[in-house]
Amino acid sequence: MPVIKPVFTATASAPIASGGVISTSVNPVVSRYFAAITAGMIGATDTTIPAASFIDDDDAPVVALPAITAEDYFNVYINGVLQQSALSTLTTADLVLAAIDIAEGVPVLLEIANFGNSTSTMTTPPTISAPTITIIT
Repeated sequence: MPVIKPVFTATASAPIASGGVISTSVNPVVSRYFAAITAGMIGATDTTIPAASFIDDDDAPVVALPAITAEDYFNVYINGVLQQSALSTLTTADLVLAAIDIAEGVPVLLEIANFGNSTSTMTTPPTISAPTITIIT
């Protein structure tokens, strides 16, 4: 007895998602640190400002600067002028200003913005339709 194998052709629609609500909360934390350049900070090719030379917004001395994460960025202002990011390197121990002609007594502001305190929550899940399958033959 021969075996007959049926062959079917079908098409299907893609599922469609509709509705749904995502709530996002962004709570940046901005910290500022202030220092004045001293003669001991100025080197031949760069200027290194130790963390202990900074004070924070509350005029409290700084022991260590914050570690920069992927959610952070920092700005450096020298004498009130924003500097290019490529001209500075920040570690928890110091701020290094590369190849900048800077004089003693010039104020430096370090601003660090952290966006790690951001959350997203799905408050209403979306409705996803089932695909429609149509058999042609």
